[in-house]
Amino acid sequence: MRKTCDMIKKQTDANFVNLITAVKTYDRTASVCGAPTWRYVYHTVHSADKWFFDPFVYDEPKQYEIGMDDPDAPCDMELSDEQLLEYIEKVRVKNADYLDSLTDEQLSEYPPKCDMTRLELILMQFRHISFHTGMINGQTAERTGRFPIYVSPLTLNQLDNELYYE
Repeated sequence: MRKTCDMIKKQTDANFVNLITAVKTYDRTASVCGAPTWRYVYHTVHSADKWFFDPFVYDEPKQYEIGMDDPDAPCDMELSDEQLLEYIEKVRVKNADYLDSLTDEQLSEYPPKCDMTRLELILMQFRHISFHTGMINGQTAERTGRFPIYVSPLTLNQLDNELYYE
């Protein structure tokens, strides 16, 4: 049975669309606790790439510098918004494919070497993506006086390339 996995997949897709909107509207160089905002975007996507599945079976992305996923760590590499959006899309597809491969019963299972169930890992990333997307959107709203559009699975298909609520 896959009813729960399908519900999770719809919610996950909406989360990624919201993060994409945040990147299209944010000030990438604005400081968040001393780090440029783009580092928080990378941190969020990297976490969804690693922790949505099994953090103990993971290969770092090609464009990666040690510590880059920690916004507080020094980093010489800088990714463009285009690179970040490509990474988001790659992880979005990877997450969707993973959810397509699962049954509802597998959600309560533990991946090898992991002390959290698949569902716990997924819910942890829901919280994480939503937290950082909201943080970035709050900064955008403060800077521009406009709040970026935030979708749900119910409104996802109604999105008309608008980036802000008017």
